[in-house]
Amino acid sequence: MYMFILWSSLAGLLLYLEIAYHFAGFGWSGFNPIFAAALAAAWAGVETLLIGMLRGRLKRAVYQAALWLPVVWTSAQLVYLRIFREPLLMEAMIRGGGDALSNYWREALDGIVGALPFIVVFALPAVLMLAVFRRFRWRLPDFALLDVMRTMVVIALGAAGGITVMAVGEVMDAEYYEDYTEFYDPLTVAKTMGVLPMFQRDTLGRAFSWLADLGQEDRPAGSMNLAEGDLGEERTEQDSGSLEHNLSGRPTEAGENQPLENTGASGEAAEDGSMLPENTPEPEEEEEKPRPQQFNLDFQVLRSLADNDKKAWLADYIEGLAPVYTNEYTGKFKGYNLIFLTAEGFSTYAIDEELTPTLYRLTHTGFVFDNYYVPLWQTSTSDGEYVNCTALIPDGQFSMRKSGQNDMAYSLPRFFAKEGVSSWGYHDGKLDYYERHETHPNLGYNFKACKLGGLSEAEYGHMIFPMDNPDSWPASDLDMMIHTLPEYVSRDRFHVYYMTVSGHMNYNFKGNSMSFKNKDAVAALEMSENAQAYIACHIELDKALEYLLAQLEEAGKLENTVICMSSDHYPYAMTDAEYEELAGKPLSEGMDTYRNSLILWNSAMAQEEPVHVEKVCGAMDLVPTLLNLFGFEYDARMYAGRDIFSDQEGMVVFKDRSFVTDCAVYKRGSDVIWSKDQDGNDIIPDEQKEAYLQEKKQEVKNLYQFSAYVLQEDYYQDVEQAVIP
Repeated sequence: MYMFILWSSLAGLLLYLEIAYHFAGFGWSGFNPIFAAALAAAWAGVETLLIGMLRGRLKRAVYQAALWLPVVWTSAQLVYLRIFREPLLMEAMIRGGGDALSNYWREALDGIVGALPFIVVFALPAVLMLAVFRRFRWRLPDFALLDVMRTMVVIALGAAGGITVMAVGEVMDAEYYEDYTEFYDPLTVAKTMGVLPMFQRDTLGRAFSWLADLGQEDRPAGSMNLAEGDLGEERTEQDSGSLEHNLSGRPTEAGENQPLENTGASGEAAEDGSMLPENTPEPEEEEEKPRPQQFNLDFQVLRSLADNDKKAWLADYIEGLAPVYTNEYTGKFKGYNLIFLTAEGFSTYAIDEELTPTLYRLTHTGFVFDNYYVPLWQTSTSDGEYVNCTALIPDGQFSMRKSGQNDMAYSLPRFFAKEGVSSWGYHDGKLDYYERHETHPNLGYNFKACKLGGLSEAEYGHMIFPMDNPDSWPASDLDMMIHTLPEYVSRDRFHVYYMTVSGHMNYNFKGNSMSFKNKDAVAALEMSENAQAYIACHIELDKALEYLLAQLEEAGKLENTVICMSSDHYPYAMTDAEYEELAGKPLSEGMDTYRNSLILWNSAMAQEEPVHVEKVCGAMDLVPTLLNLFGFEYDARMYAGRDIFSDQEGMVVFKDRSFVTDCAVYKRGSDVIWSKDQDGNDIIPDEQKEAYLQEKKQEVKNLYQFSAYVLQEDYYQDVEQAVIP
């Protein structure tokens, strides 16, 4: 009897926490706790067995731990979710725990205070269980052999239940099976299956490979194991399929939208080789035909280097991709300088013609992107930087850190270096945060920050630039510009990368120094303090850009410098209601939360009519787009993103494998929103919609697979060996 009371109370606690966590974190959204119930039965059985076999104080200590550790863990999960919009994973605790405590203690404190009512609710059952045990003088059981066997049967039944749920999901090709095993998305698992399944998958998935089929060494976490014959097939068909797309992103009839051709030099001889008479008019210059944007790769060499299934898959996939061709914008900025910024927490809704005039100018002249998206990834800023700088999809958490020892041969600085151009990188924060002192030099940047963090001054002091107020939180982007521009602005050519910080959360006038600095400028806005503070801290970014342009012009470098700026993520620290207040409109339809502005600007273009780009595009497209604009010889197959100005259909993918294309918005759990033509008709006919969706879903899986394998296998190193000069 005592065994059953102990087991049922512990299992009940776990299920209670699941339900309470889901309501606190996700409200009334869909939730299926069947798998969580099976895990709760098994986990409670293990706890019961351990308690029953121990004696004395150790028994009581383990019982207390079985009560309170789930409560503490669930509370930590809720606080983290409310701050970062993501579950707290073990890798984040191990690799980023110290950073989080030192940099986000204000946010953590606010999160704890905000979640306190729910934390009290989480703790109630544990308090009640202790009171009941004491009131009825129930004792913790001392197991005999029969009790041990009974408990092991309970554990086995719970495990069998979990295996059955997963087996059914695999047979039915259910999304929950895919989310949990092949393309693990912690947020989706926590939201739809529960925090306990997320915890199990995150921490013990590989150890318990028998539970979720996670132990296959040839399948990486977060990657799809495609059947033979599917390698690259879907992507190839899409890229060369029946629907052509122009710059607007709208499909045209096949053959109507060919890449624009550039004119080339004409010869002076006739086609048969004879010289033209002197009085014969010179023939018109032949138009240069579009050429593939790819290297000449020896795929036999690539396959000879493929010592595992992942590399073999990559070789087949890359070889099967349709070519991407040059276009009318190829080489438009050849020989120019590039200043590339990742703007912390930047959003379209920070832009105001009067309050942030420079941001307004840069987003409303030159190229204007009407359908630009910035997804939120698991490691928010670091993953956002990774996407911006590599054009690859993050593989789980801390992909930039994981790339720190890889051969990043196809980053922007590597291409500039081939033309003898040096690259600098700057961040107005700690040098060691996210290990940027290793990752960004590995990308090819001469990287500097304004503070050492936990690093040795003797070893890393040369990587620090001075600032007037480096310890303010957040620091000033204007201050960073003032102290870094002199290092490169007088050089003939340069490529510079900035990771800003002035727009960092939290958005209030007490804990955000940049918001407080610019408080008076937003005082007249009829908005909440949260919205006012958000705009106020981005006024500092605007001042930094204003100073940057002024100094470039003074140095005579503005005309031949391109400014590119994208966000790392939208301001997720805001609640949905707060963000919609800032936007001044609902953002619940489709993927509107992630809409943003891209700056791609040159002063000469600013004197002309803006070029509106209606094509769907995102942060993952930045690197190939810039490589094309700057006229570098590159291979479009090395990236998951695509040149925005190519004739490929636009696509933006999100971490839960939702996607937006020129023809549809697919948000998991919602109805598909189909794009319409000028006549108000769906671009994709009804009879083709299902095939189109399946094709795009497979393409997204391929892109995830490709990105994961490139990172895990350090694959650019192999590609370098296979390039035929």
